[in-house]
Amino acid sequence: MSARFDDKVVLITGGAGTIAGATAHAFADLGATVVLAGRDAEQLGEAAGRIRAEGGAADRVVADVTDGYQVAAMVEEVVRRHGGLHVAFNNAGILGTPAAVGDLDDVDWHRVLDVNLTGVFLSMKHEIAHMRGNGGGVIVNMASNIGSHGRRPGLAAYAASKAAVSVLTQTAARDHIGDGIRINAVSPGATDTRMSFRPGETRADRDARASSAIPLGRVGDPAEIAAAVVWLASPESAFVIGHDLVVDGGATA
Repeated sequence: MSARFDDKVVLITGGAGTIAGATAHAFADLGATVVLAGRDAEQLGEAAGRIRAEGGAADRVVADVTDGYQVAAMVEEVVRRHGGLHVAFNNAGILGTPAAVGDLDDVDWHRVLDVNLTGVFLSMKHEIAHMRGNGGGVIVNMASNIGSHGRRPGLAAYAASKAAVSVLTQTAARDHIGDGIRINAVSPGATDTRMSFRPGETRADRDARASSAIPLGRVGDPAEIAAAVVWLASPESAFVIGHDLVVDGGATA
């Protein structure tokens, strides 16, 4: 990829996660100033510190994406500290407790929807509010291959939330391309993160299961998801608008 992000400010929610970390390093390696946002100040600080130790520019902002006031303050703080916001990767998400629909706890349902869907909506709302008055920008939302593209037993709340993110992304893309804001989503499949393990499963167990369930024969590397996000954020994808890019080793092909 030839794109560079020198003088660009990139905000990543769910910033202490594995995919967030790989994506933050990728953007920093290409010259961006990366701001990691999330609820755990210590974890965010450690993640930002690893980027700085490698010569990159990184910062942190503590915010809960389910709280509109905190999300507004998050964007304002990024702009105040770094002079702007050019790219946002709305990555914060949770799996929830797996359960069949008839057994799904109301509280868990609402929590998954609050983080995965409302969190993306609130983040986009306030990112757009800044970007459309300051020359535009790029937003990439984290969806999933579980949702619009495929389903799994016991993951109704997660699937519903991620399918909604896909549709929300497409709608927002149509709403705001006239403002100079390009919006897309990425839908990873099973990736080498904690979420890819079932309870009590070893890495060998997980890899054996993946080899039979994924046509490519393995789970994804976080760097592969990061590369897709960076491409969607780059000028090289300038004609890509409202797209949900599936990166899942052929699992939903």
